[in-house]
Amino acid sequence: MELKIGCCGFARGRATYFKRFSLVEIQQTFYKPPQLATVQRWRAEAPADFEFTLKAWQLITHEPSSPTYRKARLKLDAPLDHYGAFRPTSEVLAAWDRICEIARALDARIVVLQCPASFTPTEEHIRNLSTFLSTIDRRGLMLAWEPRGDWPPELVRELCEAHRLIHVVDPFQGLPVTAGTAYFRLHGRTGYRYRYTDEDLRRLVTWCQDFQVVYCLFNNVSMWDDALRLLEYVGGSTTRP
Repeated sequence: MELKIGCCGFARGRATYFKRFSLVEIQQTFYKPPQLATVQRWRAEAPADFEFTLKAWQLITHEPSSPTYRKARLKLDAPLDHYGAFRPTSEVLAAWDRICEIARALDARIVVLQCPASFTPTEEHIRNLSTFLSTIDRRGLMLAWEPRGDWPPELVRELCEAHRLIHVVDPFQGLPVTAGTAYFRLHGRTGYRYRYTDEDLRRLVTWCQDFQVVYCLFNNVSMWDDALRLLEYVGGSTTRP
């Protein structure tokens, strides 16, 4: 089992982060993708073996009514119903192309499709998701899907198998229905302010044993400390050369 540990976003300055971890999940790409020159600089600053993953732009996954659009101060040129929910529109496909450019610049292998709880398993949503996944050029990328809300496990498994998706979960809420590679996003057992206990970390490592490769990305207020503690627990170095 290969265990990869990091944070959702740079929990410290990049130079400090690169000395401690070999993995990060980029968050800016969800809100408003940075300029290519910016991510090219990140790639150049990082060690050669450092791995970036990134979240897909919200124009692909989230409706314009989401407060995250307002947070990003996005300027939308097309009608609102052309964005989000994997709609079969040129705007959604253009957003995917933009994410692919950034992934290439970062030499990233995984893009996370994080859906809002409002993206429920309706016929329209399932059709849009399936059409999107069947239409896009993946450019060699692995796609990791984080459905939230009331999605039946059998339906999630069916969609993941049909479209070659990694099922993203917070393992303290439920384990993935896909095998091989696991992608854990740790949001805090009771919310963002939660600090993981030693027992939590022991349970997490036990769950990891069932997979060949596991990505563990902490996304809580103490993500830096908790990720370092997990590294120490599994015997990894907390200082990179």
